[in-house]
Amino acid sequence: MRYLSRAQMRKSDRIAIERYGIPALVLMENAGRIVAEQSAQLLSKSSPRRVLVICGKGNNGGDGLVAARYLAEWGVKTYILLLDKLINPDRSAETAVNLRICHRLKIPISTDYHRLLRHGFKSYGLVIDAIFGVGLERAVLPPYSDIIRAINDSGRPVIAVDIPSGLDADTGKPLGIAVQTEITVTMAAPKKGFRTPGARAYIGRVIVADIGIPPQILTSLT
Repeated sequence: MRYLSRAQMRKSDRIAIERYGIPALVLMENAGRIVAEQSAQLLSKSSPRRVLVICGKGNNGGDGLVAARYLAEWGVKTYILLLDKLINPDRSAETAVNLRICHRLKIPISTDYHRLLRHGFKSYGLVIDAIFGVGLERAVLPPYSDIIRAINDSGRPVIAVDIPSGLDADTGKPLGIAVQTEITVTMAAPKKGFRTPGARAYIGRVIVADIGIPPQILTSLT
């Protein structure tokens, strides 16, 4: 199996979008749907049937919003914790589109992470980590580090979107702290850092999601 670096993954997305004309919104839709499918399977083994999706402002957070939408449509009680302002000009266009959809579907959305840190995760059967993607290259700082620590201390099963937040995609080492997951749904190909022996404690079981990037792109990357 081919493992991709951070730079190769970015390049594959760019080629799919620019050369092949596959909209970024389509890639995000496919990614989020597969995360939702895996979440529904894991949730069937746990109780209660309530999911908390923790989203950052980037495309990783957008994948999480798509997953939240599908889970809500399937009858799962779904809640979104958004780790930025509801109106944020830095949010990617695709993520903004999916946030608007979640609003219109009346999926509960909060930006109050302080409340989560106070009350914990006991009411949730599953946490979806959609905070940071493969682009993270610097140490995780508060409040993100506090939230990741709370996730790890919660005892709740966790599914990571693409990569556990805080894990370096190239080295497989935590950037200060990283989410520890049961399942990592990684997009298009596993990441280079997953081969690092210590990464296993964070990535759990890895599921490679086909999000629609043509295979010839992946095989051509150098």
